Amino acid sequence: MARRKKEPKSVHRENITTAASALFMEKGITATSMNDIAKMAGYSKATLYVYFENKEEIICFLVLDSMKKLYSYITSALEQHEETKTRYDFICRGLVQYQEEFPFYFKMVLDKININFESQDYLPEEKETYQVGEEINKKIKAFLISGMKKGDLRGDIKIIPTIFHFWGMLSGLIQLAANKEEYIVKATHLSKIQFLERGFDMLYHSIEKE
Repeated sequence: MARRKKEPKSVHRENITTAASALFMEKGITATSMNDIAKMAGYSKATLYVYFENKEEIICFLVLDSMKKLYSYITSALEQHEETKTRYDFICRGLVQYQEEFPFYFKMVLDKININFESQDYLPEEKETYQVGEEINKKIKAFLISGMKKGDLRGDIKIIPTIFHFWGMLSGLIQLAANKEEYIVKATHLSKIQFLERGFDMLYHSIEKE
């Protein structure tokens, strides 16, 4: 225990959230207690509360971490190419890769995010999560505007509604393919990636300039 006390606070918080993430995936958030997390992380319950006040704070930490990872995936996808359709394809592939590598995080990103910061009744991680989400939306907005200026995308696109429509449709399609892969293969005779690529193309054609 003496060695642990010398480690930075960030190390302890990382140890705890890593354990919590594994338990949340295995048992679900509701069924996981702070005592479960303490045992998994190798801490006493009292020590756990030194680094996190409650389970909600741990969840907020994980949501923020997931949003940062998503931002990295989206930014990488957009920076690799200039052609509109190729950039779109890389965004889609990045989202698929993100879901496959971090399925629990992918679901957490889709959950409700606090947007009310007028009072003081919120955690710092909640505000930062919101800010990271806004930065992601700015990246997608710039992508859409660029495509419109190049003449690749329709000029009548309503930017903000389109961003939310696409988040909903892309994430829903990816989650569907993950949850029902065997059924999709049997019913459509398409592999998971073939099914997704067809769906991605359908969505792109909805905003593509004719």
